[in-house]
Amino acid sequence: MVRYEYRCPACGPWTVALPMGAADARRTCPTCEEPSPRRWSAPLLNRMDPASARERLREEASRDVPEVVTSVPPAARRRVPSDHRQARLPRP
Repeated sequence: MVRYEYRCPACGPWTVALPMGAADARRTCPTCEEPSPRRWSAPLLNRMDPASARERLREEASRDVPEVVTSVPPAARRRVPSDHRQARLPRP
């Protein structure tokens, strides 16, 4: 469900939850039953978790200014086995 905002001339702003795309341009106010025009507002992107928001900004920035790799990343360090018996196992 999506929350749509309407503004009644007498009562002020109010919201209604409807399926996406089901909002009318005008709707009757639940308090005074006057026709109320729909208000356009930004989607609630501030509810996105910070990690997703950072990735989204990074993706949008890479469209115009892609990051260029200037050097090869360092090789991963070989993990030290936690059990000394693993050191005697054959390696691939």
